[in-house]
Amino acid sequence: MNVAGERRDVLLAIAVGLGVFLVFGTVTGLIPNPLYVRMVARTPADYLFLFATAAFAAAFVYQRSLAVEPLGDGVAVGGVATGVLAFGCPICNAFLLALFSSSALLTYFDPLRPLLGVASIGLFVGLLYYQRANCRQC
Repeated sequence: MNVAGERRDVLLAIAVGLGVFLVFGTVTGLIPNPLYVRMVARTPADYLFLFATAAFAAAFVYQRSLAVEPLGDGVAVGGVATGVLAFGCPICNAFLLALFSSSALLTYFDPLRPLLGVASIGLFVGLLYYQRANCRQC
């Protein structure tokens, strides 16, 4: 791969990581903004899972650019979705609120959010390890 192509891949990965961080940080209220008010207190774990999700998404995009036969897009989407559920406000999620009551979400779902964050990190670590093991250029 030439230097310009590699630089483009690195810039794309950085852009994806920053985009994930800014978009999901904003829509979950971890990045304070006037459009969205978070109804559950922010925790250090929320910021950790936001950062980890963005970093792993960036690493996946970069590593995917090196692969001859890219794979794992569905697992990456699952990792990001699980990460968003881990650091998002459970009673602010309209989909979850439509399925369950706010009290059920706070009672049963909120305590599971750290486990979802660990699951998201596990998905990405496994995916990146698998991709690396099956990549000829890595």
